[in-house]
Amino acid sequence: MGRELYFQYTAKTAEGKTVRGTACAQDRSALSRLLHDRGLYLVRAKERAGKGGTLKSALLAEFCRQLSGLVASGVGLVRGLEIVSQEEGLDETFRNLCGVLLSKVRSGLPLSQAMEDQMVFPPLMLGMIRAGEETGTLGPNLERLHIHYEKQHEMEQEVRSAMSYPLLLCILALGAVVSIFAFILPSFSELFLGMEDLPLLTKILMAASDYLVECWYIPPICLLGAIVMVRLLLAVPEVRLHLDAWKLRLPIFGGLYRSLYTARFARSLASLYGCGLPILRGLEIARDTIGNAYLQMQFGRVLTMVGSGAALSQALGTVDGFRAKLVSAIQAGEQSGQVDTMLGGIAAAMEFDARQTAKRMLGILEPVLVLVMAVLVGVIVVGVMVPLTDSYGAIQQSAVL
Repeated sequence: MGRELYFQYTAKTAEGKTVRGTACAQDRSALSRLLHDRGLYLVRAKERAGKGGTLKSALLAEFCRQLSGLVASGVGLVRGLEIVSQEEGLDETFRNLCGVLLSKVRSGLPLSQAMEDQMVFPPLMLGMIRAGEETGTLGPNLERLHIHYEKQHEMEQEVRSAMSYPLLLCILALGAVVSIFAFILPSFSELFLGMEDLPLLTKILMAASDYLVECWYIPPICLLGAIVMVRLLLAVPEVRLHLDAWKLRLPIFGGLYRSLYTARFARSLASLYGCGLPILRGLEIARDTIGNAYLQMQFGRVLTMVGSGAALSQALGTVDGFRAKLVSAIQAGEQSGQVDTMLGGIAAAMEFDARQTAKRMLGILEPVLVLVMAVLVGVIVVGVMVPLTDSYGAIQQSAVL
C-alpha cells in the first residue's frame, strides 16, 4: 500500500458548480479518479504538507461556541472573529491564528477556505463550515461543531483521568525499585563481600545494583533508543495497520478501543449528516476522524457500496472493528428517517460503554499493579534478608561452640 498524499483541490460538478475540498490519494491521477466517482471533475489540485487537525478539541469547542453564539445573535462574521480574537485569556498562538483568519475573511475569502489554508483545522470542521456557507446554516453548524468537540474533549478527559492513576502507580513502582537498587542495596555490598556463599537471588540483585550504579547512563540510552525505534516503526503504514488491527482484539482493552472508535465515527457522521453534507463526503471526513488505520482502510469498500446505491447500514456492516450496535442503530434510523438522531444516540451509548470499560479496567489494574509492586519489593527484601539471617545463625552457632 503506497503512501497517500494530502491534496487541496478545486473541482466542477456536471452543472458547472465549483466545489473545493481536501482529499487523500496516492497521486493526482488517483485523485482525479476519486473525484470522478463522486461526479466531480478536477480543475486543479495542490499537494499540502499534512492533514491538519493539530488544534486541541477543547480549543476548537470554545472557538465554535463563541463564534456560533455571535453569528446566531446577528453579528457579522468579520465582527465575530474580531470579538473572538480579543477574548481575554485566549492562547496567544490561537489569537494570532484568529487574526490571520480575520485578515483573510476581510479580503473576501470564505471562512472555510481561510481555515483550510492554515492546515491546523480538522477536515470535519472544514467540511461542516463549508456546508454551512453554501446552505446559509453557518450558525447552526458552528453550534453542532461546538457540541461535537465539547463531547470529544469530555471523553478524552475521562479516559485520560481513568488511566492516570495506573500510570502513576507504575511510575512510583519503577521509582521505588530504582531507588532500592541505586541507593539501598549498595550499602550492603561490603557486608556481603565478606560472606563466602551467597544465595543466587542475592547475587543477581547485587549484580544488577552494581550495574545500575556503574553504568547508570545505559538504561536511559536504551529507553530513548527503544522509543525512537518504535516511533520509526509506527511510521511504516504496514506496521501501523497490523498494530491497529491487533489493538481491536486485545482482551479488555480491545472493547475500550472498539467503543471509542465507534463513538468517534458515529458522532462525526451524525454532525456531518445533520448539516446536509453529501453522504459520501461525510463518510470520507468521518473516516479520517476514527484514528485507526485498520478501520479506515476498510472504508474504500464502504464508499464503493454506498456510491452504488447500497444502504449505509449494509455497507458499514462489512467493517470489522465497529460495535454491532452501530449497524443496528443506523438500520433503525434508515427505517424512521432519523439517521442523524440515531447516530447521535449510538455515539452517546458508546461513550458511556467506554467510560464503564475504563472503570472496569481501572478496577482490574489497580490491585494487579499493587500486587506486582509488592512482589518486587518482597523479592528484594528476601534477597537481602536471607544471607543476613544465615550469617546471624552462623554467628550464634560459633558462639555456642
